Amino acid sequence: MTAYHRPHSLAEALAIRATHDVAVIAGGTDIYPAKAARRAWGEPTHKDVLDITAIAGLDRIEETASGWRIGCLVTWSALRRAVLPPLFDGLKAAAKEVGGPQVQNRGTVVGNLCTASPAGDGIPNLMALDACVELAGPEGRRVVPLRDFLVGYRATALGAAEIVLALHVPHLAGAQARFEKLGARRYLVISIAMAAAVVATDGTGRIAVARIAVGACSAVAQRLPVLEAALAGVALRDAAAVPQASHLAALTPIDDVRGSASYRRDAALTLLRDLLRGFAA
Repeated sequence: MTAYHRPHSLAEALAIRATHDVAVIAGGTDIYPAKAARRAWGEPTHKDVLDITAIAGLDRIEETASGWRIGCLVTWSALRRAVLPPLFDGLKAAAKEVGGPQVQNRGTVVGNLCTASPAGDGIPNLMALDACVELAGPEGRRVVPLRDFLVGYRATALGAAEIVLALHVPHLAGAQARFEKLGARRYLVISIAMAAAVVATDGTGRIAVARIAVGACSAVAQRLPVLEAALAGVALRDAAAVPQASHLAALTPIDDVRGSASYRRDAALTLLRDLLRGFAA
């Protein structure tokens, strides 16, 4: 029998996390599919459940002195409704792509990150936002850059007794963001390749800051620092001509039923050019 815990305070949740082998859930949209997959492969067991949805205050998006704090219970639908600057347009675009309305109403931005799927639509956007992850555990709280939180295929740096509390996104004056995704169909589809970007320009319309990330083309979504450097100082109207195949050298796409590695590379390059062309438009 699977045990179900639903504490009403963070202290109680952390105590349960430290003393029980539990799966932490918020939206819970991955719990049943994971359980069904295990049963299909002859493994009927499932971890006990730690439901954190009764803990007050974790469902807020708040602006701070340094940026924004997105609580771990913020759903994709809540993110889309929130009044946020163009810096978040890419993440909001991804919010429309995460499952259907039912999943968007229940699933959380943090939950999508914690599954650490290479095809998680939120992850390249959070990378482009230069997000950090706030963790709570028995020894207190710590903040980890996203690049250090994701350590491999469906693997994170979350400690066995820790819970992700929030995401932190820093301010970037005058920035805008975009997201492009390729799937086998338009709706309810796992990504073949995707690209996210945050761009800030100077007073002359030239790129001052560019953060570019590609997902579904490596075990973990990847920032493209060589391309980011090449875009510095480029007029925004000319940016789409900058990405070249050499800028994608760090990617390690695989062959699977959705597409070959070479197709993914070509698709990622096309998405990057479309992404940057969209900023100019």
